[in-house]
This record gives sequence, C-alpha cells and structure tokens, in this order.
Amino acid sequence: MAEAARRWPLAALRLHLVTDAALCGPRGMEAVVAAAVRGGATCVQLREKHLDTRLFVERARALKALLAPLGVPLIINDRLDIALAVGADGMHVGQSDMPPGEVRCFLPHALIGLSVENAAQVHAAANCPVDYLGVSPVFATPSKTDTASALGLEGLRALRALTRRPLIAIGGIDLDNAAQVMAAGADGLAVVRALCAAPDPAAAAQALRRHTDPRSTP
Repeated sequence: MAEAARRWPLAALRLHLVTDAALCGPRGMEAVVAAAVRGGATCVQLREKHLDTRLFVERARALKALLAPLGVPLIINDRLDIALAVGADGMHVGQSDMPPGEVRCFLPHALIGLSVENAAQVHAAANCPVDYLGVSPVFATPSKTDTASALGLEGLRALRALTRRPLIAIGGIDLDNAAQVMAAGADGLAVVRALCAAPDPAAAAQALRRHTDPRSTP
C-alpha cells in the first residue's frame, strides 16, 4: 500500500461519487456533490473528459473548497496538471493514461487509483505504487462506453482472488446490486448515475452506504 493510505484509510474509499455534469443537470455539480457527501459519499472523483482546462481548474477548486473542510478527498481523473494546480488529494488513471509510477513522482503523498479490466492488468499492477484498483465495468453502463465487456459478479470474484489491494467496483452499480457487489469482494463502490442522476443524492448516498459498511455486507 502506498503512503497515502496512512492519511486516507480504507473507509475513505467506501463510496466514490464519480462526477457527470450532464447528469447533475440544472441543480449544478456542486449542489449534487454537497448533497451526496452529506448523505455519506466518502470520496469524490472529478471526471471531465471534454471540459476546457481553465474551467476544469475552476470546477476542481470549487469542489476542493467544498470538500476539504469535511475531510472528504478530491480525486482528479486523468489530469495531473489539474491535480497539481488545485492541490487535489489524489488522481485516478486508466490503462492508457500516465503510468502510476510517474504520477507518484509528482504526487508522493496522494491517493492514486488505477483502472483494471482483466486479470492481466491486475497482475501488471502488482508492483505499481497505487492505493486502490478501480475494477470496471462490473455491469454494463451508459455512463462510459469505451470499456471492456462487463465482468459480472463472477469476474469480480476472480479478480478479488488475485490481489490484496483494495478493489473499488464501478460500472452499472446501484442500490439494487450494491450488496451483491460488496459480497463478491469489492472494498468500495464508485457510482455515477446512482448519485448524479438521483432525485435526492443525499438519500441515495445514505442508502448505498448501508451496503458499503462491512457490518451490513452479507
């Protein structure tokens, strides 16, 4: 486990809100994030694939200002420059992004996550300086279409058997399947639509947290 784990325990990874500005709608991202955190989201990952850099920085700074007093980590998806500019608490990278070892050189104390989709990628990550692996997609999802075929619960169990690193499951996860995903070996959940599109993000986060609490997992 990387050094960031000393600052951010596993409990901080239980429920990731992965942002989607379009799904937040007219309520605005900050309002949705604030409500979800109030309900129990433990981590926020800002994912902006198409936003201009200046606007990305502004949005990241606004979320950092909101989350820092609450002790909730802000993770930036993919963009090292943004993470450095706003003093983010972590960064999440995919298989085609900057290698985790290089990210760690710039962010020695940050939370670093790496997306994995199969056994080969889990094995390759064995010596990477990352704090968690984002396993995706567990189920098919409209939020991200450039992914491999859905792993399903059996696929998640197979990857769980290959590593002791924390596994954060993402992809089509909602209140109906959250308990099953945790029982299959996930240490935490990352959701997009289940919180960003929820009529009441606070209530939705509170309901999901009931399943991410180890004491309530079957």
